[in-house]
Amino acid sequence: MELRPYQQEARQAVTEKWNNGDKRTLLVLPTGCGKTIVFAKISEDCVRHGDRVLILAHRGELLDQAAEKIKKSTGLGCAVEKAEESCLGSWFRITVGSVQTLMRQSRLERFSQDYFNTIIIDEAHHCVSGSYQRILQYFSEAKVLGVTATPDRGDMKNLGSVFESLAYEYSLPQAIREGYLSPIKALTVPLKMDLTGVGIQSGDFKAGDLGTALDPYLEQIAVEMEKVCRDRKTVVFLPLVKTSQKFRDILNAHGFRAAEVNGESRDRNEILKQFDAGEYNALCNSMLLTEGWDCPSVDCIVVLRPTKVRSLYSQMVGRGTRLSPGKTDLLLLDFLWMTDKHELCRPADLVCEDRAVARQMTENLAETGVPEDIEEAAAQACEDVVAQREEALAKQLAEQRRKKAKLVDPLQYEMSIQAEDLSGYVPAFGWEAGPPTEQQTTALEKLGILPDAVESAGKASLLLDRLHKRRDEGLTTPKQIRCLEKYGFQHVGTWSFEQAKHMIDRIAAQGWRGVPKGVTPSTYTPPAPPETPAWDVW
Repeated sequence: MELRPYQQEARQAVTEKWNNGDKRTLLVLPTGCGKTIVFAKISEDCVRHGDRVLILAHRGELLDQAAEKIKKSTGLGCAVEKAEESCLGSWFRITVGSVQTLMRQSRLERFSQDYFNTIIIDEAHHCVSGSYQRILQYFSEAKVLGVTATPDRGDMKNLGSVFESLAYEYSLPQAIREGYLSPIKALTVPLKMDLTGVGIQSGDFKAGDLGTALDPYLEQIAVEMEKVCRDRKTVVFLPLVKTSQKFRDILNAHGFRAAEVNGESRDRNEILKQFDAGEYNALCNSMLLTEGWDCPSVDCIVVLRPTKVRSLYSQMVGRGTRLSPGKTDLLLLDFLWMTDKHELCRPADLVCEDRAVARQMTENLAETGVPEDIEEAAAQACEDVVAQREEALAKQLAEQRRKKAKLVDPLQYEMSIQAEDLSGYVPAFGWEAGPPTEQQTTALEKLGILPDAVESAGKASLLLDRLHKRRDEGLTTPKQIRCLEKYGFQHVGTWSFEQAKHMIDRIAAQGWRGVPKGVTPSTYTPPAPPETPAWDVW
């Protein structure tokens, strides 16, 4: 099986991390991007080098799925370490193992501590728990790969205590842009649901309380769904089985062909097959279908289980992001949850890292009241936030003089080039949180950036990388940006090196006394640039 370009890049990146001495590394791929295929190929590579490989998961469906994909993509069979089944004595070099089984000390002690050379953890956002840690500590010398869908910052901080590095990350927007996942349109439904009385457990809402709080709104939700979901294949996530069953009946009363599945459903597989075949157009579940189930033709997701856990939210939405013949997009229904407990995951959290941009996007979606492509909505929100930050920065800079006249403040630079990832950067691993190195400080100063205002080594690394990429792409230097913004030009960070140089030369030609005649800096758009030379002059 031939891997997609990003899958091959991920495979190589993991190998490089291991070869460079990072024994525990992390791979992030959105739901629907074939993470199982990737670690199947990585497992094959390990086996070819003589390794025994253990693939860990917390659910039987994930183990079965992994074994099936490994067999299909590599031809290699898998032993099983679960309940009464054991890999000991098997000639297979790959084992799929249940965490619930292997966490028991009596089970672990059946193995020598060097029995497995490589451990791969599926749905790695679970691995901070004690059960996973017990297994990893026992096989302490094994190389470890964690595989997960898009984690939130909290997850990354937690995962940073387990893993030494991030080998590779492929984002949801990238996958959509490159045609591997379906475009997502978000629709904010103007229905305010009061959750202020719902309790909190383990950092999220109590499922039991949610069911009670949701009940009064189910009829209204069904009415809203009638308007936009009748011609779509819809999966609805709810907090409780009884709530899920009740909502199934309500949807049927409103003209849907709705079914419900839960962990106790004896005919679950049959219902899922019927839904896949189109006999039902709505499927209600109480968080059963978040992992290990695929139905690519799903083109509408209704999240009636509000959560602050981004990985859980991504899993729910991910049930509808796969491509399918005739499918044009995924419709994601968003509701106005009223709560004073904490910020909930919203469609913006799928594409925005910066919290300010996410909040702005959420506000914009609520105002429009029509389905909006989340990438376009994020881009607009980013522009809005950049404009707000530029305004605030302008006021700040008007009140104080620059510390060093020849150097550019990094915050001003970030605003000028509209770098959302720089503005919203948060260190994930230990080395990133430390102060910038002397080498980084020198390099930043040489490139025109004031290093005193760069707070961490991770931020310095990201900033230097961006500076080098902009140089390679022939874009403006920090000094050019500083020079032209001083004369009132806007968004100089988006200009090319040559465009900026041309304008600076015109200003210099008249003795730096102001902008050329006929040029209005606030509205000026530079003409298309000629061929771009190196940055040597500036």
